[in-house]
Amino acid sequence: MTDLTLPQHSSGALPLDAFLTAFDALPYGTVEGTFEGRRYVASKSKLADGQAQKLVAEELGGKDYISLNIYRLQNGPVLKPCEMSDAKVMAFVAGFLADR
Repeated sequence: MTDLTLPQHSSGALPLDAFLTAFDALPYGTVEGTFEGRRYVASKSKLADGQAQKLVAEELGGKDYISLNIYRLQNGPVLKPCEMSDAKVMAFVAGFLADR
């Protein structure tokens, strides 16, 4: 299985297929959902004709905040969390359950 290369400050890599599958399963637009028993509102959008994607989530009634960009480059995807750890955004993407 191929691994997603993460920024140098990361302590590891998440399997590419698992991360992208979880990220791609999140709906575009704004949705509410649950992560680790807490409620969030999350917004996923496309940028640069779909070559970049952004996810922003905010805990409802709390202080937690998630923000990341994924750049789908010719040589592979690049994850860029916004002022937080790779592990935090990866855990959120893997565990967030959007209301359907």
